[in-house]
Amino acid sequence: MSQSIFSNRFARIAALVVLFGAAFGIRMYDLTDLPLDFHPTRQLLSAIRARGLFYETQPDGYPTWKLEAGIQHMRSKADIEPVVYERLVAFTYRFTDEHVWIARIYSSVFWMIGAVFLFLLVRDLVSFEGALVAAAYYLLFPYAVIASRSFQPDIPMIALTISFWWMLFRWMRSPSWMNSVLSGLLGGFAIFIKFPAAFFVIGGALGLLLSRFSFRELLRNARVWLIAVLGALPPLAYVIYGVFDGRLATEFGGNFIPALMFSPLNYLNWLTKADTAAGGIFIMLGLLGFFLVKNERLRALMFGLWGGYLLFGSYFNYHAGTHDYYHMPLIPIVALSLAPLGELVLARLAESASSPWVRSGMYVILLLGMFSVVWSVRNQMKAVDYRPEAAMWAEIGEKLNHETTAVALTEDYGSRLQYFGWTSAAYWPASGDLYAASLRGNNFDFEKEFSRRIQSKAYFLVTDFNDLKAQPELQARLATYPIFAQGEGYVIYDLENR
Repeated sequence: MSQSIFSNRFARIAALVVLFGAAFGIRMYDLTDLPLDFHPTRQLLSAIRARGLFYETQPDGYPTWKLEAGIQHMRSKADIEPVVYERLVAFTYRFTDEHVWIARIYSSVFWMIGAVFLFLLVRDLVSFEGALVAAAYYLLFPYAVIASRSFQPDIPMIALTISFWWMLFRWMRSPSWMNSVLSGLLGGFAIFIKFPAAFFVIGGALGLLLSRFSFRELLRNARVWLIAVLGALPPLAYVIYGVFDGRLATEFGGNFIPALMFSPLNYLNWLTKADTAAGGIFIMLGLLGFFLVKNERLRALMFGLWGGYLLFGSYFNYHAGTHDYYHMPLIPIVALSLAPLGELVLARLAESASSPWVRSGMYVILLLGMFSVVWSVRNQMKAVDYRPEAAMWAEIGEKLNHETTAVALTEDYGSRLQYFGWTSAAYWPASGDLYAASLRGNNFDFEKEFSRRIQSKAYFLVTDFNDLKAQPELQARLATYPIFAQGEGYVIYDLENR
């Protein structure tokens, strides 16, 4: 057994308490700010759903028109995945009233739960030191801190996926029927929450299982079949229901764009988004961990997870190059891969700890490093206060009389207008949407689309002025209409008086 700078039980417990305490504490900072700090389009989708579900219970203290608007806005959003996380938040609203920051607490707790299972898994596969390094990266990497506070199902999906890896490893040690049931349910529920989990559940399962069994042995193992069936039934039932219901019929077709398979630029964009989500230097160090692995099961698990990630990015090839939050599952994969290197570094530090004073100096340096990361993230959160935006959107909603009488070129597909302004508007496609449509072979006829979208509409709202500049035809056309109202951050054109 290698030496450790955490040489006794007290030091190990103290290290875990400090790490997990700092990680949870920074996630509670600036708790009540609006959910616009990280991919607001996705967060507001969940916020609108949760509010609508809560309003369906007819809570006291809300005017009827708000209840009706909230429910209508929720029903206008397509359910491309089971509405599970939003129901949990909506249920909590019954006791706390509607506070969207409650979702931040839930997300942070889910991420911390994922950290616990990641630590337990790596501790068994590598060592306490390797597990501590893996958990530290998973908890304190700046992107992970911000992302893990967001209101979206990716967070519980990742927590369930990590818990599945741990449970399956435990099953390999003790292949009981109960462990089989728990493994299958955890993996199945992770995929049920959000389909992309399938790549990491199946990849991790194949990596671990093939490190012990041959394919023939797997096919003959009844407990493995139980895990597979329990893992497949919940998501498969939802997919079949969604396809026949129509809600998922177009969703799967939009994930893979054949033209992007041969686009070097898209692979560069994929690399850029992966760097944003997990850090290029850490991805490199994690991949170097393959050469340091001593445990064959860990190596097999790493192969399965990295292979699953590559297949995931190849299938979601458009999102891989455009959405950094799609790469969030890479964070626990990199964390796991960093464990062998982390163990090696801490072992070498232990060899250099010639006295208690030297060891204390190492502790101080580690604490300063952790504090600097936490403080940097805190400054990032403090830099922007999104609360004033709510007043702007409420003002826009009042100008439009809370009626669906406008076309809008606005952020987040109109979700800010819906959530904070209590108003819906017909959406004018952003330049990014037009580019995505062109990749799928759809041509955009401006004159035809403009005439169609403004039909029966009285106003054209613009809040995304950068995107307006990227669409010169639209900019020139709107200049021919008078301004109905304007304020800081928005302009409303009068379509009825050209």
